[in-house]
Amino acid sequence: MEFRTDILGEPYEAAELPLSPDEEGAVSATLVRRLVPDSQKAVLYVHGYVDYFFQTHLADHFTAAGYSFYALDLRKYGRSLKAHQSPNFVRDLTAYDEELDEAVRVIRELDGHTTLIVNGHSTGGLVTALWANRRVGRGLVDGLFLNSPFLSMPAAPAVRALGAPAVHALGRIAATRKLPSTLNPHYVHSLHRDHKGSWDFDLTLKPAEGFPLYAGWLAAIQRGHREVRRGLAVDCPILLMASTASIATDKWHPDLHRTDAVLRADDIAALGPRLGRHVTVIRIEGGVHDLVLSGEQARTQVFDELDRWLATYLGA
Repeated sequence: MEFRTDILGEPYEAAELPLSPDEEGAVSATLVRRLVPDSQKAVLYVHGYVDYFFQTHLADHFTAAGYSFYALDLRKYGRSLKAHQSPNFVRDLTAYDEELDEAVRVIRELDGHTTLIVNGHSTGGLVTALWANRRVGRGLVDGLFLNSPFLSMPAAPAVRALGAPAVHALGRIAATRKLPSTLNPHYVHSLHRDHKGSWDFDLTLKPAEGFPLYAGWLAAIQRGHREVRRGLAVDCPILLMASTASIATDKWHPDLHRTDAVLRADDIAALGPRLGRHVTVIRIEGGVHDLVLSGEQARTQVFDELDRWLATYLGA
């Protein structure tokens, strides 16, 4: 494994993690790191859907607290997406176990960190919670920080119940069938500095219109949601954050700057306690979907609550 200067520039390095090939051919993930010399503490960040790691101020916060920072661009996302691949596509969320296990091996065994926080955002929050549940008893994760995790479809329960069987059947017989995307482009526009936001990121890696929505991927997500509703048993402290409000709109609205425009924040908060026996749920006033990209006041609350949790449960 060879780390080279990342697309973000120094002090970020990145290394390719070769993975088992699938029906589309060669597969890999990308591990980004920013080391803190002599630190034994680390955090591993996992992004959301149609996303990749670019939130350097999040890394700034963790490294200032003495944590080496790692970020994983999952297979077929961001830095890891290859020309021959269907963006973001997997048939089952357990596929991500391979790169998560390898990233943790690098962090703990090769780089020598003894304490590990896993920080998952949105779909990354669902993926890491399910993975941590499958790794119970192994001592791999000391804490789980979930930023607006994708624990439920953003629809009324009756609508989810009616649509789930059709998605399941289609995902089984036509996994690569492209479905109409419901991604709200105004959310990305509310974030990016070239539109109505203040953040800079690569719109080819995180396009406002998203990538095709595949039936097999959606069916895999719904199976993950069923696991969450049945209840998980993650055996480390969990910090779950969600906005205090959501918005559903197909037009521009000023509230896009202070609400979750992707998921239903109330559903996230309600399902949080089902992840394990030690869950802290925090609601962020004025928070957007990716809470660390919120306005300054909400963002300050996110980091204050994170620091309080780290000090209480990780001895930071």
